[in-house]
Amino acid sequence: MNKKIVILIALILVVIFTLVIFLTPRNNKEEYNDIGKINEENNEKNIKENKVEDMGTIYIKVNNQVLNIELEDNLATEKLVEKLKNEDITIKVHEYGGFEKVGDLGFSLPREDKNITTIPGDLVLYQGNQISLFYDSNSWNYTKLGKIKDVNSQELKDILGEGDSILTFSLYK
Repeated sequence: MNKKIVILIALILVVIFTLVIFLTPRNNKEEYNDIGKINEENNEKNIKENKVEDMGTIYIKVNNQVLNIELEDNLATEKLVEKLKNEDITIKVHEYGGFEKVGDLGFSLPREDKNITTIPGDLVLYQGNQISLFYDSNSWNYTKLGKIKDVNSQELKDILGEGDSILTFSLYK
C-alpha cells in the first residue's frame, strides 16, 4: 500500500509541475526581443571587430626590411586596403623637416584631418594624396592611417636611411 501511495503522489506532483509550466503566463515576445537585442549587439560588435581585423595590418617594405603598420579604423584606411587588394603600392619618399619621409601617393584618399602631434612610427595622409612616415614628432592637420609597431625612433631612422627611400605597401609580408 505504501508503494501505491508514493507512486500516486509522484504522479500528482508531475501533473502539477506540468500544469504550472504550461499555464504560467509568459511574455515570449519580450524574451525574444531581449535575445534579439543581445544578438544584434553581438553581431554589430563582431562586424566591427572583423572589419578592423580584416584590415588591421599592412606591411611596408623599405631597404630590405618589413615593417608592420597597425591601421586606424577610418575611411582612408578602408580605401587604402581596397587598393592594396588589387596590387602593392610603391612610393618614393623624400626627407622633410628632419622628422619625416613624405611622398606622393599617386591617388587621393578620403580625408578626416585633425590637428595631431605625431610620434615616431606614425603613418599619416597629408592633403589627401601624400603619405608621411614620421621618425620624429610634428604637429599639423593629418588623417592618421596607422602606426609602425615594434620599432623605436632611432631604429626607424636607420631603416629609412639618408635621403630618398622607396616604400612598398602591401597586404602581405
